[in-house]
Amino acid sequence: MTAWWTLMLRDLRLAWRSGGAAGLSLGFFVMATSLYPFGLGPDPVTLASVAAGLIWVTAMFAALLSLDRLFQADFEDGTLTQLLLSKLTAPGIVFAKITAHWLGVMLPLIIVSPLLALILGLPGSAIGPLMLSLVVGTPALSCLGAVVAALTVAVRRGGALMTILLIPLFVPSLIFGAASVEAGLVGTDPSGALLLAAAVSLFALALAPVAASAALRLAAE
Repeated sequence: MTAWWTLMLRDLRLAWRSGGAAGLSLGFFVMATSLYPFGLGPDPVTLASVAAGLIWVTAMFAALLSLDRLFQADFEDGTLTQLLLSKLTAPGIVFAKITAHWLGVMLPLIIVSPLLALILGLPGSAIGPLMLSLVVGTPALSCLGAVVAALTVAVRRGGALMTILLIPLFVPSLIFGAASVEAGLVGTDPSGALLLAAAVSLFALALAPVAASAALRLAAE
């Protein structure tokens, strides 16, 4: 367990070091979301009607910015092979990296999302469902991203391929996450969409460590 915590904390520190993935993703998320009012116009009704989808789509692309390096650096310098030969299990290694990615990259996006929601004119009644949808839905982005990152870790310039593969996989989380915010916006119960988003995340969490670890073993051979 100590080795797992060491690996997770090490990846968390790397995410937030100078030039790390966390700062890049957060900066993209904030700047891209802040630009929407300039492109769509200042009408609060128009902005509020599309705010949920805009925030979710931007969070999705912010996640994509960081996922291509989830295993790449360790693969290139041989650290991944050493980790696979250590006392840590391969699924444990993948789970540690998924946890570090969600805490280091996705959690800061969730924390700043209420401010960005206000910029887009989202009313207070929908901000709670927005944050809940991101909390229960974004783990799927980290988990599914880990699987595809492991599959493409040995592919040169695999970032573009990874993006093409991941966008369709992210669609269910996007649909259910945005739907829960829309429910809060119109005053209906968002729990159904939130439960579906959580189900997608739980399925991805059950699948990712096994699938990604198998792909990493193949890449390391």
